[in-house]
Amino acid sequence: MTFQPGASFKDNLSALPSIDGVARIDLVSSDGAVVDSIANQPGKQGSLAVYQYLKQAFGALDAKAAEQGLLVFAEHTLDARNRPGAHPNIDRLLAIVEGAAPLEIEVIAA
Repeated sequence: MTFQPGASFKDNLSALPSIDGVARIDLVSSDGAVVDSIANQPGKQGSLAVYQYLKQAFGALDAKAAEQGLLVFAEHTLDARNRPGAHPNIDRLLAIVEGAAPLEIEVIAA
C-alpha cells in the first residue's frame, strides 16, 4: 500500500491511514530495546501517521521505507536537512537512508 507522495506534506498526510486508536509507536532496535516512541499528541501526529504508514507499507523501518518516509514529509525533509535536530523523526529517516541500523515499528493501540 504505497502511494506516490506529492510536494506538500499536508496533502500527503491526508492520503495516509487514520491514526485513530493508536496510542503511540515504539521504534525497536534489533536487540529488542525501545530506542524511541512517538506519542499520539499534538505536534507529533503527523510523524505518527507517517511511521504507521511505513509499518503498513514496508513492515519495518529500513532504507527503502525511510526513503519513502522522506518523500512523504515533503518540504519538511529539506528543512530537516538544513536544520539538524529540528525534526528528530525526519533525522532518524535520514540516518537510516545513510546506513544506520534498521528499526522495527510497533504500533501500540490506545
